[in-house]
Amino acid sequence: MNPSASGWIKKLLKELKPHDLFKDNDLEVYYRHFRDCGFIYGSNVTVVNNWVKDNDFEADEICKINLVIALHIAYTNHNTTEDFYTEVVNFYNTINKGKVTFLQSIIRSKDIKDQTEKIINKRIQIDDNLIDKSFNYFITNALLFVDVLAFRNYLKTGVANDETIKEYESIIESIVLNTLNSKKQKSDYDNSLIELFEQSLRYQRDSVLLFNEAIASVDTNLFARYCLDLAAMATWTDAKLDNEEVLFLNNLGEQLNLTQHQTNEASKTIAQFYKTYRSKVPLLGSKNIVKTFYDNSTNMVLKLIKRNSKRLTQELLESKELLILLTQSTVRDLSKDEQKKVQDQLLDVFKSIPSLAIFILPGGALLLPLVVKFIPKLLPSAFDDNRIEDEEE
Repeated sequence: MNPSASGWIKKLLKELKPHDLFKDNDLEVYYRHFRDCGFIYGSNVTVVNNWVKDNDFEADEICKINLVIALHIAYTNHNTTEDFYTEVVNFYNTINKGKVTFLQSIIRSKDIKDQTEKIINKRIQIDDNLIDKSFNYFITNALLFVDVLAFRNYLKTGVANDETIKEYESIIESIVLNTLNSKKQKSDYDNSLIELFEQSLRYQRDSVLLFNEAIASVDTNLFARYCLDLAAMATWTDAKLDNEEVLFLNNLGEQLNLTQHQTNEASKTIAQFYKTYRSKVPLLGSKNIVKTFYDNSTNMVLKLIKRNSKRLTQELLESKELLILLTQSTVRDLSKDEQKKVQDQLLDVFKSIPSLAIFILPGGALLLPLVVKFIPKLLPSAFDDNRIEDEEE
């Protein structure tokens, strides 16, 4: 299954079907699995419960898979005459009714399954600017479970609008910001995280909902657990939970009418998650964020090139000047003018391959040096005497 190619949702649901995962079970049953895989924290490190095993998935692809699985669990456990794809499309089109740019990218396709895939892709697309995307990616994706809760509410009531999303987000905003501001001594990172969280919300507001009002508005145990987990995530900025933070989370859990076991589980799980995946989680990892961005970019470039190698090779062979410059780049440094020609012509090539469109977005040119580095591996062996063919997978 390739989550970046057409038809992936149908393939995903087919792979999940033999497991009979969703029969007579609701989101409450699987919630801890979504937390363990990082979906609740916005840092997707594995497919939920390892229901789909593939070590080749990128974080954004895992995120898409987990979101579809969560939506499908909600769908399966509610009576409806419509199929899954139709319900998802109707739900997102309704809550985004006023967003012309969102709808324009969807309505071009008449195929309901294709529309669903476009919606899921659009939902986790943070920003056209790749640098900004690396910074607010995990905060925004931590709010994806809001979609799932709103979708479940839509299936129950038949009503969907952006007010539901706004209410969920305003409650989360109040609780998380209260958590961050509760620290007596805030680090620069804490202050940055506060600003980052405020900017990552889908709906911007002039004022924050009062904390007591937010607590009173939490209407289900599942939503309460979600709010507590996000609060626990917000406390985890110094690689530990001190006594003050533990006490705060205990009080918050009590206010949210959660059991002591559920509260303890929230603290324990966040600690275990970041200790286990510290090197993989953006912002909260030990790596410098800029280095993390370029490490992730390198992996993405390799994957895109691998998946599009045949077509990309053909496009390069048809671009004679570009092919010559790329060949020469393996034995000498290109001049600035030659580098500019390579970049301009590569962008033209990428325009013809949809899945490589990320390189022509604002900020995408930052990845071109990485592309140039790996492109020679695609060239015919006559141009690269040192090339060693990889084993077929």
